[in-house]
Amino acid sequence: MIQLERFTFNSFMVNTYVLYDETKEAVIVDAACYEPFEKQGLSDFIVDSGLKIVRQINTHCHIDHIFGSLFVAEKYGVLPEFHKAGLPFLTEADSIAHTFGYSFDGLPGHGGFLEDGEVIKFGKSSLRVLYTPGHADGSVCFYCSADGFVITGDVLFRDTVGRTDLPSGDFDLLMESIKTKLFTLPEDTVVYPGHGGETTIGYEMVNNPFIK
Repeated sequence: MIQLERFTFNSFMVNTYVLYDETKEAVIVDAACYEPFEKQGLSDFIVDSGLKIVRQINTHCHIDHIFGSLFVAEKYGVLPEFHKAGLPFLTEADSIAHTFGYSFDGLPGHGGFLEDGEVIKFGKSSLRVLYTPGHADGSVCFYCSADGFVITGDVLFRDTVGRTDLPSGDFDLLMESIKTKLFTLPEDTVVYPGHGGETTIGYEMVNNPFIK
């Protein structure tokens, strides 16, 4: 059974998730740690829990979700993995970071591209990649059917959805992604978003005012 630990990092309040099971193999989702104390907090948890980081995966490549990618790669030897359609965001990452008053050390290359339907394995557990563009090209969600949860990045939040006024954003495409990839999951599936607290698929189907 997968255990999930959530950290909230940087001024954009991004949720970074550490997923692990009884084998102690673990994956980091959206390494967003920026400040030294954030990196230390993540590292301390990994050491205290006796975890072995085997993969680093990203829901998408917006700058706020990748601040800690280089740190994680260098410390744990795992290159970031993301959908190929997110590559264009990396060419502008440094200038975008400076726009918000941040510095950005860059990415250490990549460890491979994630594909729709791909199964990510670690320990005795697995996640399925769901390609869900609309908020940004390259956006993916990670679904665990065995443990009944999905990590949605900036696609779906409690009572709202990802913004579509950024480059490659498309509201109609986002609605299609949500309805065909997320709202086809069991209604009791827990949603762990890229910002804010969790919700469920069933709750959002009934209550989310942005989805018609």
